[in-house]
Amino acid sequence: MRWTAGQRYLAEFLGTFGLLVSITGAALLSLNMDSGSIFDTRVLLLSLSLGFGVLGMIYAFGDISGGHFNPAVTVAMVLTGRTKPADAVGYVLSQVAGGVVGVLAIAGVAHGSPSLWSKVTAAGAAFASQGYSGNGSPYLVAVGSVFLLEVVLTFFLVTVILLATREEGSARNLAPVGIALTLAMTNLIAIPIDGASINPARSFAPALLSAWFSGDRWALTQDWIFWVAPVVGAAIAALVEIAMRPKA
Repeated sequence: MRWTAGQRYLAEFLGTFGLLVSITGAALLSLNMDSGSIFDTRVLLLSLSLGFGVLGMIYAFGDISGGHFNPAVTVAMVLTGRTKPADAVGYVLSQVAGGVVGVLAIAGVAHGSPSLWSKVTAAGAAFASQGYSGNGSPYLVAVGSVFLLEVVLTFFLVTVILLATREEGSARNLAPVGIALTLAMTNLIAIPIDGASINPARSFAPALLSAWFSGDRWALTQDWIFWVAPVVGAAIAALVEIAMRPKA
């Protein structure tokens, strides 16, 4: 069974849309929760929401497009020869567009509550954007530490994706579960540090809409790191997958 390029791009759009609705919905629509005593509960809420969301999206669209939903994953798939370079641009554009529409959908819901909307558009919230140092990092973590964290966690996630989905792998049918659990783990670690990206499309959408709705551009200014670091981590994962291929 063969899928057209348009069908694959639509699958990436819808899958990334679902991913951003999962994480941004949990992040923004829980802002009215107390931010002190139940902060750890919100971290768990966000991580599980994203994990469950991506699990459903992979099962729904994985057979069509491969279920990347992440430009860093697409880069790794190109480097390992699983995705044609000609498809990469269409995949990334579809992912970014799906992310933006997903955040817009949650913004529309939040707009119905004046008190929630004021929190969503506040400079510190920035539509649940990621950041470092004085902005977006709950513990004011320096840029170098955020870069290292994003590289390491993206490496772990993409390595799981690449190895669990190999044709000859015995766990291929359960790969979506492993991927979802790994993604939840990365968010449990990274949310308190930089808001957890591990995915350039995940970061770009809220940063863009924050600049649009609130006029505050700090998230967009810092967004470069959430493109470069995940791509570096994904490239290292691709090298590891190539090195670990079984010999004929």
